[in-house]
Amino acid sequence: MNLQSAIQMAATTEAPEPWYLALLGFAEHFRTSSPPKIRLCVHCLQAVFQFKPPPRVEARTHLQLGSVLYRHTKNSELAQTHLEEAVSGIPQFEDVKFEAASILSEFYCQQNLVDSAKPVLRNAIQISQQTPYWHCRLLFQLAQLHALEKDLVSACDLLGVGAEYARVMGSEYTRALFLLSKGMLLLMERKLSEVHPLLSLCGTIVENWQGNPIQKESLRVFFLVLQVTHYLDAGQVKSVKPCLKQLQQCIQTISTLHDDEILPTNPAALFHWLPKEHMCVLVYLVTVMHSMQAGYLEKAQKYTDKALMQLEKLKMLDSNPILSSFQVILLEHIIMCRLVTGHKATALQEISQVCQLCQQSPRLFTNHAAQLHTLLGLYCISVNCMDNAEAQFTAALQLTTHQELWTFIVTNLASVYIREGNRHQELYSLLERINPDHNFPVSSHCLRAAAFYIRGLLSFFQGRYNEAKRFLRETLKMSNAEDLNRLTACSLVLLGHIFFVLGNHRESNNMVVPAMQLASKIPDMSVQLWSSALLKDLNRACGNTMDAHEAAQMHQNFSQQLLQDHIAACSLPEHNLISWTDGLPPVQFQPQNGPTTSLASLL
Repeated sequence: MNLQSAIQMAATTEAPEPWYLALLGFAEHFRTSSPPKIRLCVHCLQAVFQFKPPPRVEARTHLQLGSVLYRHTKNSELAQTHLEEAVSGIPQFEDVKFEAASILSEFYCQQNLVDSAKPVLRNAIQISQQTPYWHCRLLFQLAQLHALEKDLVSACDLLGVGAEYARVMGSEYTRALFLLSKGMLLLMERKLSEVHPLLSLCGTIVENWQGNPIQKESLRVFFLVLQVTHYLDAGQVKSVKPCLKQLQQCIQTISTLHDDEILPTNPAALFHWLPKEHMCVLVYLVTVMHSMQAGYLEKAQKYTDKALMQLEKLKMLDSNPILSSFQVILLEHIIMCRLVTGHKATALQEISQVCQLCQQSPRLFTNHAAQLHTLLGLYCISVNCMDNAEAQFTAALQLTTHQELWTFIVTNLASVYIREGNRHQELYSLLERINPDHNFPVSSHCLRAAAFYIRGLLSFFQGRYNEAKRFLRETLKMSNAEDLNRLTACSLVLLGHIFFVLGNHRESNNMVVPAMQLASKIPDMSVQLWSSALLKDLNRACGNTMDAHEAAQMHQNFSQQLLQDHIAACSLPEHNLISWTDGLPPVQFQPQNGPTTSLASLL
């Protein structure tokens, strides 16, 4: 509770002492000054104790002092003393105890004293059942604490308790919030057999609930975000489209609704999931994820730009750490787009930006270190630094327990070993672990299709062309089923290459021409380079001089663009990041003298 709320509460209680109202008023004035005068605010609150106030006022003043010191100063020891005093105060002042417990546990977590935070919350939960708002809030808070520690089982149990409590208290809205939060954690745990019935129940509750329009639509956004991310995790880019469209329509509806103050009559319903502006960024984010997987990279770029602009505005007014998480995830996706579209220098600068964001937040770095090394590995492949790529992917594998990310890294590491051509033992060991025909480690349609492609690529390099064709046709079948455009383009051009080697020029042309068209649409610079080289050789072999000349010109243009970008990227001081494989990323970068790699083996 802020000081303004305390003033209002004091004014409505029986005969508040004038000195108390005056000191609270001065404290609030100093707190909200521009710039805030926190030292004077603290002096006013400390002066309350000089008047030997009644126990309730004393307890509340400890809470207010602890809160101000925690949020606005570095005097953590004094903040802790006041908050602990408020928590251990007289039992009947429940509102003070519960708010103090909430802030104190938050304080402990910030000080990395998680084991001290848990009992504070548990004790408050045990005695708050007659206070619906605080009981629900404290359950959410303890569940979040367990989730941050990756103890998802305990977090899910608490959310289940909260859902049942909200049902008993007659708040279907808050019950839905608890259940959707539990569904989110079950998705993270990959407990799909539990997710499906839970999401089905949530869908029914959300549709049947009649209440504040913004609250209803925010529940629908939460529900649809879970559905969309579930599809995207499964690599089902085509199947997700109806849900994604509903989600985009839902956020448009929310943006037209007036953001009036929501004051439900049921105290158990005094919650909201996310602010409207945060929901908008989240919908942009899942749209970018979809566009990236589907291979609509220009669309991904458009929505990333919109989301990042919105984030910059929000971060000027709001320090919520979720905004930095959104920013990092957006950058991770757009970096992958840049590497595909032939903008390596820009990608490298954005990787450096992610490093800087992670340096500002230990939790952000812990959650995204594996992704950072993976992105650097992909960058290393694009500039033909295969030893560095291997080191980056190896570092990433040591940092992740996420099965989908692990499979993605292993797939890319296998491609590095195939290109190097002399790492047979390591390669076969990896391929055994991502065998698409037998015990594939994840349910992702997209990653399984990519595993077939890697098998096809290896068979091609080994000259086992019939086997390669079988694997690549499987990739094509899977990628066509879910509109995975980039995998389709890669498979077509590789099949075209195989048919060309076998002397079947007509069939080769039937593969390469659509590959080129699709690669131009994405746009995928490497596939365009590969396709134009094949078209040049095909047309020469068939005696089509004019077409061969046109393809040669295209190939020359793509080569020049890639070479210029390659030189620009390798000349950046950030290129030294490819050597970072341990600990926090370096803050300073030494300037490069020039590119240290060649463009020779892009194909």
